[in-house]
Amino acid sequence: MYMHIKRASSLLLLTGLLVTGCTKQKGFGYGTDNVPSKAITVQNANDYRPDPTITVSLSGPGTITITLSLAATSGRTIKEITHVAASTTYSKIQGSTGFYNAAPIAGSGTTVTFTTSLTEYLSKFPSPPNPAPKVNTELANRFYFLVTLDDNSTVITFPVRILVVA
Repeated sequence: MYMHIKRASSLLLLTGLLVTGCTKQKGFGYGTDNVPSKAITVQNANDYRPDPTITVSLSGPGTITITLSLAATSGRTIKEITHVAASTTYSKIQGSTGFYNAAPIAGSGTTVTFTTSLTEYLSKFPSPPNPAPKVNTELANRFYFLVTLDDNSTVITFPVRILVVA
């Protein structure tokens, strides 16, 4: 009898531990699509591949314009783009050197615009070793932005792809 009570108590304890240990996790995790409340979006994105994508004409002026926007409902405004990095990974924007731009770019309300050109991009990332731009291909490096808000909090944006068109 004592053995049955001991076994039943052990099963009851194990069941209790499993039930309390199996609760839904909150916050970010694998397979979630959580976006922070202060998310910066690319207002003039032509496509999402899956990141926001801007097009630049190979035969035209070659101007690359990226307009970043913060939702008006966030209660914040954009102070500046503090750093711009062009890289294949986030590590460049998280560093302290090697940025694409030298000076901050002032924001206006909930938007800020970054402008560069295909010529400037190619002067900073010459071909070779980087591949020369071709029609219907993306530039090798994506643009990453460190945006400072009016309360001095910072947001790193999703990478922005640049698609070369005719």
